[in-house]
Amino acid sequence: MSSSSLKTNITIHLALLLLIAMVLIDFVMIIVAQKALLRSEISKGDVFISGIGSNFDVFSESKNVALPSAYHKNLDRRLQYAGFSCAVVMDADKNQIYSGGSNCALQGELQALAGQAIESGEKTTRFFGSTWGIFWEQSQNLVVSAPLLKKDQIAAGVSIVLPLERIYKTLRKTQYLLLVYILVNTAVLTLIGLYRLSRVTVKPLQTLVRRADGYQEDGETFFLYEKGVNEFGKLSKALNSMLKKIAEDKEELQRTVLSLEKANLDLIQAQKEIVRAEKLATVGRLSSGIAHEIGNPIGIIGGYLDLLKQNDISDDDKTEFLVRTENELQRINQIIKELLDFSRPSSEGEKAVSVHEIIQDTIEAYKYQPSMADIDVHLSLKAENDTVMADPNQLRQIFLNLTINAADAVSSILNRMDGNITITSEVVADTPAESKDYVKRLAINFIDNGIGIAEESLGNIFDPFYTTKEPGKGTGLGLSVCFMIVEGMDGEMKATSKEGEGTTMTLYLPLYSGEKSAEDGKLS
Repeated sequence: MSSSSLKTNITIHLALLLLIAMVLIDFVMIIVAQKALLRSEISKGDVFISGIGSNFDVFSESKNVALPSAYHKNLDRRLQYAGFSCAVVMDADKNQIYSGGSNCALQGELQALAGQAIESGEKTTRFFGSTWGIFWEQSQNLVVSAPLLKKDQIAAGVSIVLPLERIYKTLRKTQYLLLVYILVNTAVLTLIGLYRLSRVTVKPLQTLVRRADGYQEDGETFFLYEKGVNEFGKLSKALNSMLKKIAEDKEELQRTVLSLEKANLDLIQAQKEIVRAEKLATVGRLSSGIAHEIGNPIGIIGGYLDLLKQNDISDDDKTEFLVRTENELQRINQIIKELLDFSRPSSEGEKAVSVHEIIQDTIEAYKYQPSMADIDVHLSLKAENDTVMADPNQLRQIFLNLTINAADAVSSILNRMDGNITITSEVVADTPAESKDYVKRLAINFIDNGIGIAEESLGNIFDPFYTTKEPGKGTGLGLSVCFMIVEGMDGEMKATSKEGEGTTMTLYLPLYSGEKSAEDGKLS
């Protein structure tokens, strides 16, 4: 908020408060003045009634004697001079002996009230009619009734009418003057108050704002308010303390961020080393089976070479032996190439790849293992879309690890002659709770009919270094590494098993929504 708008708000609120205060004071003053004028009118009525009583003993004490005309005229003059509009005098027997005034519309009420004064011996005041007063409609006339005493005996009763319009007229004139006074005072006091409040509040705030605008991170304490010890001085000290703490926290945060960045790099490197170590452990297991597989073509090649040394074979036989020798060498080369492709560090990065092709390549590379000799592998890859964004070598590592685990589980059952591993794929549509959109994922199942996993162990199989295999047959990192790689692809990995019946490992991988280019689809 700018200083001008702050001053405007102060001016408006100050003027409103002063105006409301003065209007309330004006209201109270008018009400108090009105009551004082009413008391004055009542006192004047009392004096008038007392004057009638002081002259009442000059008349005959006999009943039903009318007052002399001179007395009538005297009362009429006094009534007019006092400003009363009407008066009624009744004797002790409630006979009217005087009625005068210019406006006697309340004649009946005056007679009744005079009679009540004779009966009760007490003075009463009553209000009649309505007219516009100062702020709202008020009574138009005031009637004062009182008994007249002669030798401590009630000799007569008097009622007089006091019109209140004169009071209202006087108060209205006073009200006009008060309104002018209120407006002038409000304006003057608002200006004075604005000047003082600006010096006390706005100016210090402007100083703080200017210094805040000029703040520099390498600057020293700058919120200085030097005029006495008040709230602005305390605010300046609090701001200085806050900025100092922010600067310290910022330095600490920078150190923490650098430390976390280094820790993150170390963690990434450690994860790569773990994946690499598990891959090498798998390569070691593959090597023993591949060595046996390579031995057969080497023996065949040796036999063909011995035949070629003979001199009694025809040229056609030599050509055939050379072709067969070349085929066996290519077979050895292919086996070694697959092993090297799997063992070398991944450098391809993520790209759009076909999951079905990688599964088929993985099974083709592992089928030479002795542990797969009595196991049938069934592929039921029915997913109409199998393209995902992934590192092909990491997918090979996952699928090979799951295949090895399934083969080990099947081989662990003695005399198992009907072992089988089934690999399926399908597209599933999940609906997240926070979204109305369907998210399509590729579900891949590795199903075996091996020994299964105990229920108490099933929840720990993805933990690092946890294994149910015999010592020396597993590192306990295989499934943990697979789980880590799948999570890094925004996928999910689950396991279901029943001891003695087999295990199902399920992968959920997000499908690639873009078009797969020829380069993306090329597999290493």
